[in-house]
Amino acid sequence: MAKSKSTFVCQECGYESPKWMGKCPSCNQWNTLVEEVIVKTTSKHSGLGQDKSQSPEKITAIQTKEEARMKTEMPELNRVLGGGIVPGSLVLIGGDPGIGKSTLLLQISNQLANKGTSVLYISGEESTRQTKLRADRLGVTSEKLYVLSETNLQLISAQIDQLNPAFVVIDSIQTIFKDEVTSAPGSVSQVRECTGTLMRIAKTKHIPIFIVGHVTKEGAIAGPRMLEHMVDAVLYFEGERHHTYRILRGVKNRFGSTNEMGIFEMKESGLKEVNNPSEIFLEERSQGVAGSTVVASMEGTRPVLVEIQSLISPTSFGQARRMATGIDHNRVPLLMAVLEKRVGLLMQNQDAYVKVAGGIKLDEPAIDLAVAVSIASSFKGQACMPYDVLIGEVGLTGEIRRVSRIEQRLQEAAKLGFKRAIIPARNLDGWQAPESLQVIGADSIQEALQITLEQK
Repeated sequence: MAKSKSTFVCQECGYESPKWMGKCPSCNQWNTLVEEVIVKTTSKHSGLGQDKSQSPEKITAIQTKEEARMKTEMPELNRVLGGGIVPGSLVLIGGDPGIGKSTLLLQISNQLANKGTSVLYISGEESTRQTKLRADRLGVTSEKLYVLSETNLQLISAQIDQLNPAFVVIDSIQTIFKDEVTSAPGSVSQVRECTGTLMRIAKTKHIPIFIVGHVTKEGAIAGPRMLEHMVDAVLYFEGERHHTYRILRGVKNRFGSTNEMGIFEMKESGLKEVNNPSEIFLEERSQGVAGSTVVASMEGTRPVLVEIQSLISPTSFGQARRMATGIDHNRVPLLMAVLEKRVGLLMQNQDAYVKVAGGIKLDEPAIDLAVAVSIASSFKGQACMPYDVLIGEVGLTGEIRRVSRIEQRLQEAAKLGFKRAIIPARNLDGWQAPESLQVIGADSIQEALQITLEQK
């Protein structure tokens, strides 16, 4: 008999080593390498499971047609997916435990089943009766929704062949296993092999499959990083468990934009869509307080108005602290250096705390001006006008650079009752401003501070 070989695989990042090590050299995590037996399997199928190999074709000779997407009753989800569910796609949804992943997928399954679509919901973590209890709470009553409690991938594949559903949910991929792989369910080898098999099923049968992935304590999808490369779309379900609002964010999407964001509210009867998130992020805003500004940020194709809060206080230590929540922490010392060098605000001995209110994360350059004015407002103790919105990218020389989609941002600001907008001067031409909004252009950070903090 041939001698079986084994390798040690990191359960965090998928790094493989011929011998055991206490610390993974790839992700620097301790005690994550687990021994797994290497099993050589021969498959008569190639590629995506086709029986015969294909010959190369000229790209100009390939015939294409617009795929008819499956629409759910949640426009927020449809937008994040790029317009709906693409047939034959494999979508991975990750999020913290208890955040609402199973609730969201059960609601989607019920909505599609109500339209006459055959849906198979496979739960590897709950029994069918436990799934039924959640379904009763959510009001799921469709006759076209089938529930299966199974973890063996061979049996799952057989049920898919027998039922031939139009939509499949796997909850979760860490509980599914293949008999050919000797490692435990949830290991790197099992997750990789099971995902590869599900991908072939989705492509060959033209069935969209949604799989749930557990996340690590750092918030990343558990298992190898190649898992995210195998699927067509990766969605993260974010939010604090003690808050009712949830954010669905696309970080990879082969069929749409990766900047889209959907916002839901968790209620007793399930997840409800939030049609106007700007009102939620601004509803608890304190007016007339130094350090508070409002920025119109673009999340994909949607403008969202968010409050930026800053607190500048004298440091009690030898080195000043710089902390940020919701934005890149490196952006705070950069903007403070610009304020010190170009405006003359001496903040070397000041602690700085910057926060994006509402739990949202912003990463676009257009928020620079609002963050800088918020810091300067807190440092000087002067409040900005409560109905001002600030948009612009701040350069290292103190200039305010143009941003994209300025008209959409200002239309959202005017809709929420803002009276004045400070934007880059180079963005003033080529569009029509809303009648109820006064638009002022600024070339530098000094000019923007004079408008917001000195001209009341």
